[in-house]
Amino acid sequence: MQTFDVIIVGGGMVGASLALALSQSGIPTALVDQQTLQASCLSENDPWQPRVSALTEASIKLFKYLNAWEGMIAQRVCPYSHMVVWDGEGTGEIKFDADSLPQKSLGYIVENDVIRHGLLQQLAESGVQCFGEQSHLDYKLSGQGGEVVLSSGEVLSAPLLVAADGANSRLRQMSGIPSDQKDYSHHALVTTVETELSHHNTARQVFLDTGPLAFLPLQDQGERHYCSIVWSLLPAEADRIECLNDEAFCSELQRAFEGRAGTILKADRRLRFPLRQRHARQYHRQGVVLVGDAAHTIHPLAGQGVNLGLMDVAVLTEELTRAVKRGDDFSAAHILDRYQRRRRVHNLSVMAAMTGFQNLFGANNLGIRWVRNTGLKLANQLPLIKEMIVQQAAGISGDIPDFMR
Repeated sequence: MQTFDVIIVGGGMVGASLALALSQSGIPTALVDQQTLQASCLSENDPWQPRVSALTEASIKLFKYLNAWEGMIAQRVCPYSHMVVWDGEGTGEIKFDADSLPQKSLGYIVENDVIRHGLLQQLAESGVQCFGEQSHLDYKLSGQGGEVVLSSGEVLSAPLLVAADGANSRLRQMSGIPSDQKDYSHHALVTTVETELSHHNTARQVFLDTGPLAFLPLQDQGERHYCSIVWSLLPAEADRIECLNDEAFCSELQRAFEGRAGTILKADRRLRFPLRQRHARQYHRQGVVLVGDAAHTIHPLAGQGVNLGLMDVAVLTEELTRAVKRGDDFSAAHILDRYQRRRRVHNLSVMAAMTGFQNLFGANNLGIRWVRNTGLKLANQLPLIKEMIVQQAAGISGDIPDFMR
């Protein structure tokens, strides 16, 4: 048996970030995943990966603190300094830009594999013990932490286990933490497209009667322009769109986006997944604590999902580190309660906002359509309101850890 202070189950973006953060705080940590934990670099000639994240300034600050951001930049990332959101069923539109911000960008669009590579690169040089490619994992929970049994039969033990194993977290289920779920009644189609016109480092989203469609800018390759798309559709409409051949799909996408990217020249393979909101009723129980998708999942319309998970990482790291420095029991319920209080309310408020946006833009009532179009136009004329929205979306205001300020 090997003993650690913390065992993290799940080596995705959130789990790997937490392992690095705890390592920097000197907390003996193990990271366990069924996938490989070896870094795999993407070159600019590799195919685009369909899953991307819109990283906020707060998330970038965390990656810089973890010394992982430079490794991501060395591959391919795309800053966006402008954002346009409009109502496809009306004339309302709002625009944001980063001209008044110190960092001169609203965020970065980065492929998930690039993010993970940057983190795994740093993990290889850290003190974290990594156990990847585990075909089978078993758990023995004692009520105060527990044990993780690897596929080899080797046993890892710690007073605190972290569930970073995704939306269908097995560790969350085994710990008996209940969660509330809601079907958004939409499916997301994601892919990468080549466009005739340059995106000019602008993230764009149109709200259609079938759901929102986002074009997220990717790094240009010479004179060729690319965007990652996230198209939220009613299930029946998703069935129809998914069955189209590439030419018909590009034509349908171009029409839905009102031709703002010019001709859609090519589309990569498409992925589809149902959209569900999940939220754990508590974030810890008897030595198991939840982070990222294991604790909460939301609609991707504002790109906040992974950013909420990364803020979980930052806050949990701060609370555990403070406890260790003052000689307190970092795995005790009162320490984890502080993490839960700081994160659960914020995550709930973001979820409520996403549900409100979905309901507002999904309504076809003429009165509601007039209100939302008028509201978009009015907000677009109020610089202070737009600046407040940008600051909130960037995640750099409110209750954030000291090391990210």
